[in-house]
Amino acid sequence: MCALAHSRGNVEAGAPLLSCYNPAMLISTKFTHADLLEAPDDGKRREIVEGELFVTPSPNLDHQRISRRIGLAMANYLEANPVGEMFYAPMDVILSDFDVLEPDLLVVLNEHRDILKTWVEGTPDLVIEILSPTTSKRDRGVKLKAYARHGVTEYWIVDPDQRIIEVYRLDRERYLAPRVFREPEHITSSMLPSFSLPVSRVFNP
Repeated sequence: MCALAHSRGNVEAGAPLLSCYNPAMLISTKFTHADLLEAPDDGKRREIVEGELFVTPSPNLDHQRISRRIGLAMANYLEANPVGEMFYAPMDVILSDFDVLEPDLLVVLNEHRDILKTWVEGTPDLVIEILSPTTSKRDRGVKLKAYARHGVTEYWIVDPDQRIIEVYRLDRERYLAPRVFREPEHITSSMLPSFSLPVSRVFNP
């Protein structure tokens, strides 16, 4: 459709002209898991929240050590109490077409094993994120909201700088104020009966 525009040049001043140029169109692109499969294998972590792509560098050594300590404690617990299965990053957790996250660790209970396919295609029962300077804001912001929105029952945020673990538990579609575990306390989980891990073991070599 043509629009009226003010004239310039040889046409009488003030006379309207027809303009048949379309206005600029803003194109919004939302990323999906299919886009992640086309990404280069460069060691970077790629996640999607509400269609927005986030790319972060690979974790540092302290991050990996903390992940290993928590993972080892959970693996030992699940071997003695086979109530579910634990996975480490990198592992895509496909919550929806436009929400694909990669938590540092996650647990899927046996009653929800149907979500374990090529990737985790559904909502885990427990997810754990270890903060780093490049992920802290996102882990406490858009990712926390995404986990709550999709029904992750328990969400741990491990803060190496403060040497604390914040445990969020779901109430409907939002998380309650976290229980904060500090040294010399032991971390417990509503998802893992009788699980107990000293906070000091998470952060100390």
